Amino acid sequence: MGISSNYYTEVACHQRNHLGERICGDVFLSERLKEEGRVVSVLADGMGHGVKANVLGTLTASMSLSFAKEHKDARTIGNIIMKTLPICSERKTSYATFTIVDVDNGEVNILEYDNPLCLIMRGTNVFEPRWEYIQLDSIDEMGRGQEIMACTFQPEKEDRIIFISDGVTQSGLGTGNLLLGWGRDNYVEFVKESINNEKHISASKLAQRIVNKAYSNDNYKSKDDTSCAVIYFRDPRRMIIATGPPFHPERDNEYARKLIDFRGPKVICGATTADIISRELNITIDDSILATDPTLPQMSKMEGVDLVTEGILTLNKVITMLSNNTISTLKLGNGPADLIIKLLLENDEIVIMVGTMINQAHHDPTLPVEIEIRRTTIKRLSELLEKKFMKEVIVEYI
Repeated sequence: MGISSNYYTEVACHQRNHLGERICGDVFLSERLKEEGRVVSVLADGMGHGVKANVLGTLTASMSLSFAKEHKDARTIGNIIMKTLPICSERKTSYATFTIVDVDNGEVNILEYDNPLCLIMRGTNVFEPRWEYIQLDSIDEMGRGQEIMACTFQPEKEDRIIFISDGVTQSGLGTGNLLLGWGRDNYVEFVKESINNEKHISASKLAQRIVNKAYSNDNYKSKDDTSCAVIYFRDPRRMIIATGPPFHPERDNEYARKLIDFRGPKVICGATTADIISRELNITIDDSILATDPTLPQMSKMEGVDLVTEGILTLNKVITMLSNNTISTLKLGNGPADLIIKLLLENDEIVIMVGTMINQAHHDPTLPVEIEIRRTTIKRLSELLEKKFMKEVIVEYI
């Protein structure tokens, strides 16, 4: 994900495997190039399903992502991928299809080969960019030239780019009312209706809704790998976490003010940090909350702050839970770590204010190894949020 001056770029993908397969033949990759203000996302569909399809999809998606990041032009990208991918001897077609969406400083470049055409929604209306057909050097076994499609446009706030594998449009093929499959027209109407009903539906929720609809079209037995990726340009959602006392006590008031004046959810991790903020802002701490996670110290309450928890142990549990799960496998309860994760996933830009005074407790050699110095913990959390969950993380050391 990335932030431009006008909007935030939310990226999400939802997938469902072919019936009976443990691995998906569609592969989605997305990378945020923070320094360049870019987000590059790729959806590749390997022919068939299972391991072989996944290998081909992974090869195609990885190459596509690398070439797009290097700013190679559309024809070059298409030619290299076509020359690398084998041709199916039976079907006379390439072993994988792909869609590349490069959001580059307020400009979108889309490159598509054989996937269902990208759907671009401007609010609740379909936006039609000018597509260009680019002839490639490669010739298929029938003697036909191969071509890819490309377009460039300036996105506006509330635009959405929706790109899918053919498991979506072909869902329901041969069943009941959908003898020819769900088809593009029905799919587009479904997307329009979803946005009409929920104007600010998140990228994640819309992608999930489209895949679930395709799954129901197939009578809950997917006949193909089914994927939907959504890129949504919208206002950013921000939160702040304060952890650790400032290095210089004279900055305690500035630290407390920065937290309380922040617009968005506020979290305090650490008893000493909570005491400083309570003292500086003259707000009382209520410690009478029942423990909801037997592995962690209980939470507290403070007016104007959404969550007050213990520090290093709780943050390490957040890291463990996020490391071992994806968004779809996370099972969240009401414990301190669970509630922090809920806020992290609901927000796009996470500001972490880290006090750099050393807490002597974390240098006690009798304490377990997993209790790390705060700075290391924050570094691990930041990397995880940025690389795995596509969040913007701003760390301020005080």
